[in-house]
Amino acid sequence: MRELVYYVAVTLDGKIAGPDGSFDFFPMDEDYARAMNEEWSDGLPTGLHQVLGGTPPLTKWDTVIMGRGTFQPAIDAGIASPYAHLDQYVFSSSLDPGVHRGVTVVATDPAEFVRALKQRPGGNIWLCGGGRLAASLAPQIDRLVLKLNPVVAGAGIGLFDGPFAPSRWRLVEQQTFELGVVLLQYVRAEPEAR
Repeated sequence: MRELVYYVAVTLDGKIAGPDGSFDFFPMDEDYARAMNEEWSDGLPTGLHQVLGGTPPLTKWDTVIMGRGTFQPAIDAGIASPYAHLDQYVFSSSLDPGVHRGVTVVATDPAEFVRALKQRPGGNIWLCGGGRLAASLAPQIDRLVLKLNPVVAGAGIGLFDGPFAPSRWRLVEQQTFELGVVLLQYVRAEPEAR
């Protein structure tokens, strides 16, 4: 069965974006960018692949899901299909499905939709964000890949922006970058009812 992988940058205080959805405060340097682009390039926007002259390997996932807020920067930039190399699903009850070519707008229950999506043939599924969607899909998430950044935001959108619902995870891999970012990979510590 396909895995749902929540791959996201996060601050020391658990924020994936500022209160306004901004994420430009996460640090970046050449070594860190190169390492992420080599290992995790499936998570780069298609336009960036074109600029860099590369082709996404599709070794991590072939599908991306996101909430309306995560998709908004693409809308603001006039990009209809930010991850054209992936099957793209955006959860929203307000977007017009006919306007966003290459993206499937889903207005139904995210958990039910993802349960069915995981049963279909294909590679793993990337949960790109945001925090409310992650909270609603928490029982469906199989792997957490967190880019823990040496930043404290104070306020913003939480990694899981929802109700109190503890779950246990087991660290299976970690990598530290000179920039101070630590890439942490977790799997569920115990099976949960799905």
